[in-house]
Amino acid sequence: MNSSDQVWWKNSTVYQIYPRSFCDSNGDGIGDIPGITSKLDHLKTLGVDVVWLSPVYQSPNDDNGYDISDYRAIMGEFGTMADFDAMLAGMTQRGIALMMDLVVNHTSDEHEWFRQARSSRDNPYHDYYIWQESVDGREPTNWESVFSGSAWSWNEATGEYYLHMFSPKQPDLNWENPKVRAEVYDLMHFWFKKGVRGFRMDVINLISKPWLADGTLPDAPVVQNGFFQPAIDMVKHGPRFMEYMREMRREVLDHYDSITVGEAPCATVQEARDITHPKTGALDMVFQFEHMDLDCQSGQGKWALKPLHLPDLKASLSHWQSGLHGQGWNSLYWNNHDQPRIVSRFGDDSPAYRERSAKMLATCLHLMQGTPYVYQGEELGMTNVAWPTIDHYQDIETRNMYRVATQERGQPPAWVMRSIHAKGRDNARTPMQWSAQAQGGFSSGTPWLAVNENHTHINAEAALADPQSVFHHYRQLIALRKQHPVLVRGRYELLLPDHPHVFAYLRDDGIHRVLVLCNFSGEVQDLPCSDLPALKGAFALVGNLPEASWQEFQDCLQPWEARAYCLAPMVPGPNG
Repeated sequence: MNSSDQVWWKNSTVYQIYPRSFCDSNGDGIGDIPGITSKLDHLKTLGVDVVWLSPVYQSPNDDNGYDISDYRAIMGEFGTMADFDAMLAGMTQRGIALMMDLVVNHTSDEHEWFRQARSSRDNPYHDYYIWQESVDGREPTNWESVFSGSAWSWNEATGEYYLHMFSPKQPDLNWENPKVRAEVYDLMHFWFKKGVRGFRMDVINLISKPWLADGTLPDAPVVQNGFFQPAIDMVKHGPRFMEYMREMRREVLDHYDSITVGEAPCATVQEARDITHPKTGALDMVFQFEHMDLDCQSGQGKWALKPLHLPDLKASLSHWQSGLHGQGWNSLYWNNHDQPRIVSRFGDDSPAYRERSAKMLATCLHLMQGTPYVYQGEELGMTNVAWPTIDHYQDIETRNMYRVATQERGQPPAWVMRSIHAKGRDNARTPMQWSAQAQGGFSSGTPWLAVNENHTHINAEAALADPQSVFHHYRQLIALRKQHPVLVRGRYELLLPDHPHVFAYLRDDGIHRVLVLCNFSGEVQDLPCSDLPALKGAFALVGNLPEASWQEFQDCLQPWEARAYCLAPMVPGPNG
C-alpha cells in the first residue's frame, strides 16, 4: 500500500475475467487458462492495466470456484500450474498485472482443514472453523445464508452446528485463531512470489464476527415482506476486523508493490475510509454495494424489484466520491460476476439504444474518481438473458432462491422468474461473445451455460471492426484517464442533484475542470444551463454520438446521450 497520489493503480483500469465463461481452448465447454492466454491481445488492445481473475484454484465447484479445497493448486478443468505460469508471463509481456481472488472468509467443506475439523472436537483443525451448540434442539440463531436456508448446518460427528454464510459446502473460517491467519498470509506469499501483483478479497469484511468478541449470539430482525433475510449485518466488520487487516498489511502486503481491493458488503463510508486510508488503512480500495441495492425494495433483498430512481443513484455515488476523496480510494464498477448486465439494468438493451446507453453508462462511471473495473463483455455491451424456466439456470443462489420462494413461500413462479431475469447472477456468466460463429466463438463444444442468442450481432469481432462500437468507446475512456490527471486526482462535485433524468458532475483539480453530462432516459432532456458552469471557451472531450453532434455545446441531451467538456485548457499527463 502506498500513500502517494502517483501510485500506479490509481491510473489503472482493471478487467475482470470469469474463467469458466471467458474462452474454452479444448472444446469441453468450460473456459480455461489457455483460453485466457489466447485472448490477451484483446485486453492489450482495450488498454487495461490489470486483470482480476476470479478463482482458478482447486474446487468442487459448488459455488463456481468460490469454494476452495486447495489454495495452491489449479482446478483441473481450467488447466495446470504450467498453464497458469504461461498466462502470467503473457500478461507481464503486455504490461498487464494480475490480481487473484483471495477467498478466505470460508473454504470448501472438502478442504483438508475442514475434513479434519469436522471429525472430532479434539482435532487440531477443529478451531479453524466456527461451531455452536444447538439451542432447544435446533439451530443457534434464525440467520439465513446468502444462498437461502439456514446459515447453520449440523455436523453429526461432533454434535455441533457450523456456520456458513453462503452454501453449506462453504464453512466460515475462524479468524480468531492465529493459526488460520498465519495460513492465509502464507498462501498470499506463495502467489506473490509467483509474480501475482495483488488480490481482490472476497467478502473480506465478514472475517471478524462481532459476536465472537462479546459472546452474544443474537437473532437477526425478522423481515415480514420480501424474499429472504440473509444475516450479513450480524457478521460484518467486527471489532477485530481492522486489527486483522493491519496485521495482513504488516505480514504480507507491505512486502510487495501490490494492488488490493476488499469486497465489503454493507460497508459504510466511514468503514471504507478506515480500510483504505493511505496511511492508517490496509487495502487500496473496497467494493461496496450501496449503488447496487437501489433497484430493490429496502430491507427486502435484491430479488424484490423496484425501478431505479436516478436521484438516489446520484446521491449514493456522490456520497462515496466525496466521502473517500483524499482519505481513501473508490473502486468504480457497474458489473461483475455477481451483478446483472448494466446495459439491461440501468440502460436500454433494445436494438435502438443498446450501444448508446452502454457508452453513456461507461462515460458516467469512468470519469469519476477511482479505479474503474470492466467486467468481461461489458466492453461489448453484452446484455442479460431471459430464459423461460429455472431449468436453464446453473447458479446456486438463483436455483435455491427459486425453490424456496416457490415451494416454501408460495410465490408465483412467473413473479420469481421476473426477478431472476433482472437480477440473476447467470446474466453475467453467459459465455463471452467472441464472434458470430456457433457458440459465439467461445467453444467448439457445448458450453457449460448457454450462450446469449444475440451473439450473432453482439460480439468482439464485430466490435473491433466498427470504430463507433462500445469497445472503442471504452478504449477512449481508458486512454483519457491516462492522458488527463484531473480525471484521476480531481475533486468531484455533483450538479443538478434532483434532476430525474440527467446525471451531471464536475471534476476539478484546481487547474482544470471537466463537466460530465449523462442522460439516463430515452427522451430528449433540456439542460438547465443557468445551473451549469459557464461553457464559454470549453471544448469537447468525449461523447457517445457522432462527433459533429457534440463538438459544439448543445442545450439539450439526446436519449441516452453522454458528453464531457473541458472548461479550461488541459495539459496531457506523462502518458498523453
